[in-house]
Amino acid sequence: MNVHKANGFTNYTTFSLWDTYRALHPFFNVVQPKRNADMVQSMMAHFDQSVQKMLPVWSHYANENWCMIGYHSVSVIADAVVKGNAPFDANKALDACVATARYKKYDGLEYYMSLGYVPEDKNGSSVSKTLEYAYDDWAIAQMAQKLGRKDVYDEFIKRSGYWKNVYDASTGFMRPKMSDGTFRKEFDALKTHGQGFIEGNAWNYSLYVPQYPAEMIALMGGKKQFAIHLDSLFTMHLPDEFFAETEDITRDGIIGNYVHGNEPSHHTAYLYNWTDQPWKTQERVRMILKKMYRPTPDGLGGNDDCGQMSAWYIFTTMGFYPIAPGSDQYSLGSPAVDGATIQLENGKTFTMEAKNQSDKNVYVQKVELNGQALSKATITHADIMNGGKLTFYMSSKPNKKLFL
Repeated sequence: MNVHKANGFTNYTTFSLWDTYRALHPFFNVVQPKRNADMVQSMMAHFDQSVQKMLPVWSHYANENWCMIGYHSVSVIADAVVKGNAPFDANKALDACVATARYKKYDGLEYYMSLGYVPEDKNGSSVSKTLEYAYDDWAIAQMAQKLGRKDVYDEFIKRSGYWKNVYDASTGFMRPKMSDGTFRKEFDALKTHGQGFIEGNAWNYSLYVPQYPAEMIALMGGKKQFAIHLDSLFTMHLPDEFFAETEDITRDGIIGNYVHGNEPSHHTAYLYNWTDQPWKTQERVRMILKKMYRPTPDGLGGNDDCGQMSAWYIFTTMGFYPIAPGSDQYSLGSPAVDGATIQLENGKTFTMEAKNQSDKNVYVQKVELNGQALSKATITHADIMNGGKLTFYMSSKPNKKLFL
């Protein structure tokens, strides 16, 4: 509520961070890195000017409105630092991230820090908060590692594993836990309200461990069982009562029980890449693109949320997606255009070409980066920023040996 001046950067506000940390800011790190660095410096200014000395949770018209959960500014900052887009004091930025993540008065953090999870009887939406805090803590650890801050890394890499504390092996889902260490008795994996989640249910949020997909899959029974579980998410039929009781999920943004209209599921289709069936990622993302995006006034499967829904579309259409910002890895999918060219700010050009791509030819036969065949379903940020060409060879039938 005061007047401030931005020195050496352009100040930005209106950060819908619960949404945009997932793909919009990573997209800016590719196509508009200078702009994203200004956004990080704007977050730092917010930290300096705030009473709480916290990074923004949801910056709205230059003020904090405390909307949604998590402290996802740290993901945006870590993603920029890890990807080498940090023309600012990175150590000062890390200090701000640490201060934010240790602010005990914020939304159940006191319990999270002492118990290793947020207890549902002390703070609502406890499972969602535990999972999102654990991801943010992992992002802090990646930044600390990049900057050689071992003490910070050790603290936050430990915290990043707290997601395991709300996994209930007896049900196979993340489940609200009470302050006495027991899981809450009343539990419905399909319901959203009152179940420990926000804008999603146990089916959606139990898959939200983007920092450790392989570990999550192992805990949930291994690759084969997990793939079956993931299939069920996309194909199950939800009863009419589900929509009647669920105010924040509409039929428009949902496929089976996969909720594209709310952001916690945006990485989910790419999780097949960590199973023995990566071709299903290709199938699912093309299906989502077709069902959730249309060139009409109501053509988005949910609120664009300051660009997140659109950023998912652009990345996915080009054939790759950053499932865990704070990592330099992009997970490969199935491009839905014949080609795309990114004119990078460093003067180089990155081109994607999809040979034989069509509505029917959604499966990838092979992928080449600068003429060399890829054996893994990933490319790196450096692969993009160095310029070059990513070539997909498409077919109507899956190559079930690819990336295995």
